[in-house]
Parts: sequence; structure tokens; C-alpha cells
Amino acid sequence: MTHTLPGRRFTRRVKRGGFTLAAACVLLSACAPPVCARQESALPHLRRQGTATQLVVDGRPFLVRGGELGNSSSSSLEYMRGVWPKLAAMKLNTVVMPVYWELIEPAEGKFDFELFDGLIRDARRNGLRLVPLWFASWKNSMSCYAPAWVKTDQRRFPRAEDAAGRGMEILSPFNEENVKADARAFAALMRHVREVDGREHTVIMVQVENEIGMIPDSRDRSAAADKLFNGPVPQELISYLEKNKETLQPELRAAWGAAGWKTRGSWEEVFGRGPATDELFMAWHFARYTNRVTEAGKAELNLPMYVNAALIRPGYQPGQYPSAGPLPHLLDVWRAAAPQVDFLAPDIYFPNFVEWARRYQVSGNPLFIPEVQLGPLNAVQALYVFGRHDAIGFSPFSIESAEGQPRDLLTAGYDLVEQLTPLILEHQGKGEMAGLLPETSEPQRVPQRLRLGGYWLNVTYERPSSTPAAQANPGAATPAQANDAPTGGLVVAVGPDEFVIAGTGLVITFDADSPGAPQVGILSAQEGKYVDGRWQPGRWLNGDQTHQGRHIRLPSGRFDIQRVKLYRYR
Repeated sequence: MTHTLPGRRFTRRVKRGGFTLAAACVLLSACAPPVCARQESALPHLRRQGTATQLVVDGRPFLVRGGELGNSSSSSLEYMRGVWPKLAAMKLNTVVMPVYWELIEPAEGKFDFELFDGLIRDARRNGLRLVPLWFASWKNSMSCYAPAWVKTDQRRFPRAEDAAGRGMEILSPFNEENVKADARAFAALMRHVREVDGREHTVIMVQVENEIGMIPDSRDRSAAADKLFNGPVPQELISYLEKNKETLQPELRAAWGAAGWKTRGSWEEVFGRGPATDELFMAWHFARYTNRVTEAGKAELNLPMYVNAALIRPGYQPGQYPSAGPLPHLLDVWRAAAPQVDFLAPDIYFPNFVEWARRYQVSGNPLFIPEVQLGPLNAVQALYVFGRHDAIGFSPFSIESAEGQPRDLLTAGYDLVEQLTPLILEHQGKGEMAGLLPETSEPQRVPQRLRLGGYWLNVTYERPSSTPAAQANPGAATPAQANDAPTGGLVVAVGPDEFVIAGTGLVITFDADSPGAPQVGILSAQEGKYVDGRWQPGRWLNGDQTHQGRHIRLPSGRFDIQRVKLYRYR
């Protein structure tokens, strides 16, 4: 299917005859207001529940059990043909996939959606939702997915420049032609999604650009950038700083305070001199550019939209990493500059997973992890973020390459998430859940201590055995055991003195944290599973499995769910 877009006018040329869904949707654009309002209200959207933000799809809250494709996989329908069933078998419900500007708009104003339509069709056939990644002006800082007609016309579509005036492989965010071209293309994509997917909602969210950033310099040194850098800090940013002074991210607040809390002046006058100020400047302009692209897309189809960030290696300075993206210390700048963006998300490839996840669930920013390093820990990382951070979703990278232990473990973990989804969604935002994941180098010896449901939970993590997996209980997933088997999970306070605990490699004892009898005992412990949201009990575990009532244990080497009731005595 090929579309031509002369300016804002949109005409269609269909290769094959017939009355298509796209054509029907065009006719529906003239529908009566009540019908249109119903269709709009049914779109995937975000809503608040307590302190949590939930993604709502087809009128019900939705947890993304996701996987992100490698950069090139979704460029071929033939390549993907054998991938879809594998992803469905791994218990995914959503695929996060690149969509390429250069393939969508190979010639200016002429759009080709045949590949994209095929991906939507095949996702539907396999019962999977989609989160497209708009690979456009920037992907991992560079402009490698811009169309050839953009790349080869540097006069019209200028690049960022280094101090010697040399162009970089980075489109300048300071040029009107750059942002207009990107925004027009993104609007055309979202208009097409509305036409072919307005009822099915295969597409549930969209990522705008990918890992925006400056590297290897801390900022664009072109004449256009220099002029703005030496000019006044935008009043919109100053107003935001003043309004949110006490809650700003520590790094931004410290920089502003060290320069004297100025409310007017150049970037260096307001924030001081150095690479950190270069990064603030670039962050503002990257975010303003991205906001315009997002706004153009939302005008066509108002789906939830987010921007992701490549994180910082310890000790690196701006320009040594993809700086100026939506990083934790820049969240306030991005929020001020890009109000059309619904939330900001981390791509996590570093071992301090817990710290990065914590830094993104701040000040109402919901946690969605669109990209995390594929590996054996993914299963427990997913359980942790759903339990601890009320996450919207979780998505390991290069998911189609998952084999062996990482594939089996993630499938087992996602099976637990699928079973627990109604329970998780019911308790999100109410302070009734916790995520369990080791945070020390010796998790077997130093208990974690957390407060939940009127009790203290003392959590230790078992050292994995090198022996084969223990015999599974009926219905429990049992991936192959290995020396690096993960440990972690989540716990939900489902009622007075009652918990649901899910995961692997956990040992938990309980102390009282409310008035009454001081001693805590285990009244009952029962393993089982959830089917269609209803508990189906398995074995009763009040003997050796609970150390005669002294602890709850979910053995390493398998994923399990237990319902536990406590009581108090003197």
C-alpha cells in the first residue's frame, strides 16, 4: 500500500482492489459525534490508580509482558515469519519493534506501509500486541535511519557540528526543516495506524525516536547552536524551575543553586560553565524537537507515547555517553520541554538494575522498561518491577535470539506474571505489593527487611544449587537448573494477615509491625496456581517445607506461587 502526502492533504492509492478496512475507517471519519467519541474513548490510554499509572487496553488495565526485537528484525516479513510463534510460546503478550523512517518514506512525501501492515497482520495472527519504535531523526544518538533524501541533503537538513565545523552523523535539533520532515512522517504513520488499527488496537503505545543523545561531543557547536547557547535560557524552563524548585532532581537543583538561582541570563550564566551545562542545553532542544514530533503524531492518533534513554557508565562525562537524553538527572528538563511525552523510560544494560529502576519511578513518572539486557535474570527482574514499582511493562532486548536457559527462565517468569496479572493490577498503587530482588553481594547472608501488610518480612535469597531442578509441583514451571539460576519475586498483601508470594529462591520470615501479640506464626502455607484469576490450590506445606512453621520457602530452580496466612501469639 502506497500513500502520497502533498503537504497536509492525504490521498490513497491502493495496489489491490476491494473495500479495505482502511477505506472503511476513512468513511468512519465522518461519523456522528457520539460514535466518534466512543471510538476515541476506547483507545489505549493511561490512567491513575492510587500512586500507580496503568495502561488501559480495550477498557481493561494491561501489563506488558514484552520483548524488543533486534534493530533489523522487523525490516523483513520473511525473517519474522518464524519469529512470531516463538515469541507467543515464550508467554509474551507484546512485541516492541522498530519502524524505520527510511522504509516508511523512501521518497519525500510518498509513504509505503506494506511492510508495517504485514507486521500488524502477523502480530494479530499470533495474539500479540505491538509497541512501535519510531527510528527516525535519532537512533542510539545517530541519524542512521533517516531516509537517503534527508541524509544526502546536508544544506537543507543540516547536521550537528563539532568545534572544527565538521558535520556529525547526527541531525541538528536546531533546524526547522529537520523537525518538520520528521513530524510529517510520524504524523503519516500515526494516521495510518488509525486507519488500519483503529478498532483492533494491536498497537498500544509508541516510542518516539530511540536513545537520543550527543556523542562524542557534549553539544552541537554549529553557528545556530552557539547563538542559542549564548542567548537567554527559555522562560518556559525558568518558570518550571521556579515552580518546582524544592522537588527538582538533585543534580539540576545543585547546578542552578551554585550559579546563584538566577532567573535570567545565558545557559552558562544560569547553570555555570562546563559539560554539564552543555548537556542541559542539548537536553532542552532535543526534548523540544521530540515534543513537536510527538504532538504531530498525537494529533492523528492519541496513543500513549514515551521516550527512552541510554544510561550512563560510571564516571563518564557528557559526550562520552549519549548525553542529553531523558536520563534521571535530566528528567525535569525533559518534562518542562516535552509535555506531550507521557513518560520517560530507561534501557538497562548495567548490573545495578534495582538502582536504575528506582530512579525512573519518581514524581509520577511510571516505570516501563522497553529494553533490558537479555539474560537469566530477566524473569525475576520482571517480577520485581511489577511488585516494587507498579511497572507498566518489561521487555528484554533481542528477544528473538533468546535460547536455552534465558528463554526457559523468561517463559517461566512470564507464566507467573500472566497468572498473577489480575491480582497485580488490582493492588497497583495501593502500597500492598513489594518486589524481591537481591541488592547486596551476599544475599544469602544479609536479609532484606521490608514492611508490608502490618508485618516485617525478612528475605534471604538461596544460593542456587548445581543439582538438577527439584521436582515441580503440578502446574509450576520448571526451567533447567544452572549455577547462575536467578532468585527473586514479588509479594502481595491480599488481606489481613494473608500474602501471595511468587518467585524462586526465596526464604522469608515474619515479625510483627503493629500492636498486638508480639510473636508471628504461619497459620497455613499452600502452593498452587491462578487460572483465569482464581486460585487453584495444590499441596499443603505446613511441615518440612515451612521448617515446621518457621519460614516460607520458594526453592531455587523453579518458579512457584504460595498463599500464606499468618497469626499472632504471645
